[in-house]
Amino acid sequence: MSQPRIAIVGAGAIGTVIAARLSARGGLDVSLCLRSGGFSRLEVQGPDGTVTAAPTLHAAPSQARPVDWVIATTKAYDSAAIAGTWLPTLMGPGTRLAVLQNGVEQVANFAAHVDPDRLLPVMLDIPAERLGPGRVLQRAAGIMVVPQGPLSTDFIGLFEDTGIKITADADFTTVVWRKLCLNAAGAVSALLRQPAGIVHHAGAEPVMRALVAECVAVARAEGANLDAGTVEQVMSACRAAAPDGINSLLADRMAGRPMELDARNGVIIRRGAAHGIPTPVNQTVHDLILAAVSAEKVQR
Repeated sequence: MSQPRIAIVGAGAIGTVIAARLSARGGLDVSLCLRSGGFSRLEVQGPDGTVTAAPTLHAAPSQARPVDWVIATTKAYDSAAIAGTWLPTLMGPGTRLAVLQNGVEQVANFAAHVDPDRLLPVMLDIPAERLGPGRVLQRAAGIMVVPQGPLSTDFIGLFEDTGIKITADADFTTVVWRKLCLNAAGAVSALLRQPAGIVHHAGAEPVMRALVAECVAVARAEGANLDAGTVEQVMSACRAAAPDGINSLLADRMAGRPMELDARNGVIIRRGAAHGIPTPVNQTVHDLILAAVSAEKVQR
């Protein structure tokens, strides 16, 4: 039997972790699709030691071929771009697409390009930071959750012995909105350009708590099974995080890259408006980040 062929699209922190761990597992034909090279091996410094691997690298769609699984780890705002470039080459008649992105719109981001029956949304919680080309610091064990369904078993099987725990959940709506609550709070770090330890500052904690509370209200309207206790659960997770941890929103702002602000806080504002639920704190923090980034561009 031939090895399952897997293509990871996106060589950021998450894409690097996924590509390295799948490659190191063995028994899989793994390729990593990226914009630019500058490295030939991957190195992930994780809680279980350092993982190194050398998957096949593709710098252009013309170098790729159809695979069994495409795993999209790009930012949410890049969904249309990869759908128009990489997917036509990578997607064969039996190819499945797993979408590992922040937010709650994984299916919506690709529904116009891929048959929904071949699309698997994935919630991931893998705290990872890019150290350099092909090098990533993974701060904690990786967790992924997928909805129960016909694609789940095969996808879960890919990650056996990789150090990433993956499960299927019948209530995926609750899973992704709970994670979005955590992401929403992280906007304060991006706004203040401070790592995760900012939660311990008396001025930051109430704002983070308000961001989460608004997200919970919108999530409930969307059908998520969250309650008032979710706010404290999320805040406890924020307080327990490594004080020097840098979330992807902050990392992108510090590097001058586009940010997933719409996928993390904008969606709360948009879905809140659709349900008639006010989200003034998310709106304010969202707008302040955009204003700060705009001012920084002028100063450059």
